[in-house]
Amino acid sequence: MNGRIIAIGDIHGCHAEFSEMLERLALTPRDQLILLGDLVNRGPDSLRVIDLAKQHGALALLGNHELRLLEYRRTGNRNLLSETDEDTLSKFRPDDWTFLEQMPLTHSVEELQTVFVHGGFLPGSPWSGQPASVVTRIQVIDSAGRPRKRADCENCPAWAELWKGPPYVVYGHTPRPEIFSLKWSVGIDTACVLGGYLTAYILPEKRFIQVKARRRYFG
Repeated sequence: MNGRIIAIGDIHGCHAEFSEMLERLALTPRDQLILLGDLVNRGPDSLRVIDLAKQHGALALLGNHELRLLEYRRTGNRNLLSETDEDTLSKFRPDDWTFLEQMPLTHSVEELQTVFVHGGFLPGSPWSGQPASVVTRIQVIDSAGRPRKRADCENCPAWAELWKGPPYVVYGHTPRPEIFSLKWSVGIDTACVLGGYLTAYILPEKRFIQVKARRRYFG
């Protein structure tokens, strides 16, 4: 591995912060840029984020926001949509759908024993093969061992607290005011769209770069 592997947490349409991050990273052709899903919705310009991702050859993983848009497109069920989906849908171009449709669920780097994913994994089961409904949405684990949203189970432990590894997991999805680093995982959704930070995690040096949000865009 000659270049860097750079993971960036949930961007959510925050194109100015993403652009600043890209400038600070000064990518080279040897680097691999991995976006941990939820590129779209909530923030000011989802399409500009997609364009920047394409321009820089990023590997963009499937997040729950992209999954929901794809499920709507497949079924036509408007009950699936959230409040910010409509704005994104009204602006989508045909190529944007193509971009979403080719997003993988996970990306594994065997030499680093590291897996990248949007939400996380259900502990106690092999990470490979877990469905999109789990790996894009999981936040906490309830007393029956089921994946849940944090808002629905406030006192339940985070999945990462129960994850014993290997592999080491780099993920987003669950916004926190600070980087959530444990022995076998690191959560880098630091709530840019909520006025926090956009965070990048750089391997193999295990270094973080953060860009402060211009303002609170959502919530």
